[in-house]
Amino acid sequence: MAVQYYEGIGRRKECTARVRLMKGSGQFMVNGKSVEDYFTRLGDFHGIMKPLDVTGENSKSLDISVIAKGGGVTGQSEAIKLGIARALVIMNPDYKPALRESGLLTRDSRVKERKKPGLKRARKAPTYTKR
Repeated sequence: MAVQYYEGIGRRKECTARVRLMKGSGQFMVNGKSVEDYFTRLGDFHGIMKPLDVTGENSKSLDISVIAKGGGVTGQSEAIKLGIARALVIMNPDYKPALRESGLLTRDSRVKERKKPGLKRARKAPTYTKR
């Protein structure tokens, strides 16, 4: 018998997170580690749990498995948050208005701007000298 799960993919900056929700005992794993060990900053953990708080879904009754690739800590946490929100909508379409109202289903498309020739970074110019 196959295990039924709901999958959502979240992206942010350079990160892609594949999130799987399934009925279970409340285990939350990110890249093979528990979420508390993987995200040590408190704000990241609370941000990730926001879709579950908005929908009122009990995190103790769901097993969440995440594979996050690329990016940094903030990019990965935001990608996971979007992935969880999308998986919750697949699990129960009634959650969509609440998640949309909270802005959790909107993909943040901002990425790092490319470096331009003659500049130090995307927009930073070298120091001007008159002579």
